[in-house]
Amino acid sequence: MIALQQSLPVPNTLSVPSNAPEHCPGTESELAGKADACAGCANQEICASGQTRGPDPALPLVRARMASVKRKILVLSGKGGVGKSTFTAQLGWAFAADEQTQTGIMDVDICGPSIPTILGIASEQVHASSSGWSPVYVQDNLGVMSVGFMLPSSRDAIMWRGPKKNGLILQFLKDVDWGTLDYLVVDTPPGTSDEHLSIVQYLKESGIDGAVVITTPQEVALQDVRREIDFCRKVGIRVLGLVENMSGFVCPSCKTESQIFKPSTGGGRKLARDMGVAFLGAVPLDPRIGKSADYGVSFLDEYPDSPATTAYLDIIEKIKQQLGD
Repeated sequence: MIALQQSLPVPNTLSVPSNAPEHCPGTESELAGKADACAGCANQEICASGQTRGPDPALPLVRARMASVKRKILVLSGKGGVGKSTFTAQLGWAFAADEQTQTGIMDVDICGPSIPTILGIASEQVHASSSGWSPVYVQDNLGVMSVGFMLPSSRDAIMWRGPKKNGLILQFLKDVDWGTLDYLVVDTPPGTSDEHLSIVQYLKESGIDGAVVITTPQEVALQDVRREIDFCRKVGIRVLGLVENMSGFVCPSCKTESQIFKPSTGGGRKLARDMGVAFLGAVPLDPRIGKSADYGVSFLDEYPDSPATTAYLDIIEKIKQQLGD
């Protein structure tokens, strides 16, 4: 007979102290201070007392700061390199095209902060005032916050464990003076790890309006997107829809479109249908998208005649419809 090992609950990474032992059950767990892994831990006594299972004292501060933010949108992807940050930037620029719409972009891709480069503000720095950290502004109605502004050099690696990442994300939410925003777009790293759990935990009282999930047509990306959608459902985030990036190639000269990444299993459209989420649209490859990101300019403004621009604008309009705006 084969003995099956009983699976243990996965601890909430927000509740695991930085000095915790390897198999810490988390300070909010019923096993906190009582599990075998707690033996010898400096936090054992306070965890066993039950004091750590109280409400997070930071949540009211986040709720107060986020009270002036109308819409909070996450941009997610299961796989890296699918154009998630580029899409986030275009979404921010499209919202801010209306001078009356106040827009913010929060980059929580701690280890790969590309948003400052894509938006052309990589050389800027964060300034503090009596009301908190001030976002870096691309234009009067488009503010940005990223760890990329805090690095001595763009070549510096960020080698942080979960607790330090969580702490910075918390500061972005409670200490940044976002002001009154119509939209706050959150650019996340690939996968479903510390940064995602942090943003969900800290915004659980303020509310997340929904997530846009980005993929490319090939199955190697789609299989990770299925997990991303499953993550959203498990933590209670509404999926606004799926976007298929790099969906064909547009020749800059003749505007003809051809397949580069063949959708061998049906691509994003079939995945959206199978998973029961909205398919927001497909953005074709255009070499000028990468060029615009490198130079920090808006692709939508620079190349309004591109089929990719038309696709972006159609998708963004569908997102607004999903939100009821």
